[in-house]
Amino acid sequence: MSLRLVKDTSAAIGVLDLQGGVCEHLDHLERLGITGRRVKQEDDFNNLAGLIIPGGESTCLARLLNTFGLTEVIRQNYQRGMKIWGTCAGAILLAEKVINDEPCLGLIDIEIERNSFGSQLDSFTAEAIMPEVAAESVPLTFIRAPKILRAGKNVKILLKMDDYIAAAENENILVTVFHPELTGCLALHRYFAQKCGIKFTGSVSGSVDSRWQSHSWTRLARIV
Repeated sequence: MSLRLVKDTSAAIGVLDLQGGVCEHLDHLERLGITGRRVKQEDDFNNLAGLIIPGGESTCLARLLNTFGLTEVIRQNYQRGMKIWGTCAGAILLAEKVINDEPCLGLIDIEIERNSFGSQLDSFTAEAIMPEVAAESVPLTFIRAPKILRAGKNVKILLKMDDYIAAAENENILVTVFHPELTGCLALHRYFAQKCGIKFTGSVSGSVDSRWQSHSWTRLARIV
């Protein structure tokens, strides 16, 4: 695998660090040579090209956003051009309509249903081709995943599986109901970085980092 990044020292991608898979996303960004930043308060948003809202527990994350006054901060930074990617719970927070629940950020015209596959025991893995993202198949990990049931006319479907949408985007937002950060595949993180205006050059081939292991992220874990 060979990836080269045209470094822009002012370009950073933040990972919302309130709850959920924060270190796993930071690990993937680091493997791509991208500056990743933990985002916990308003000042952390300065000069961010993009923000990843990780998987976790959507109700908990929504309450924490309100508790720390970050809901409006995210909206304001989105308005000034910051791109956002929501994985699993993050996708729920970004949806304009949530079945049997109130929306949180409401920034992309999708309808989503929480825990659509059942309990934790119903989690599963799969593979799929996403032509816009990678030439080869992308590994997918679903953990108490939601389903996107509908996408608005200004939303592009990147992956449809059976009766639901698994990945979609508009000009400024990407949503996936699965967890790319729980595999060694860097394709989605590279795709989001490009969406944020971070450019890659040289040889950009392959999607999986062979050095990645399921516990690789633990080196970034810390108690705060």
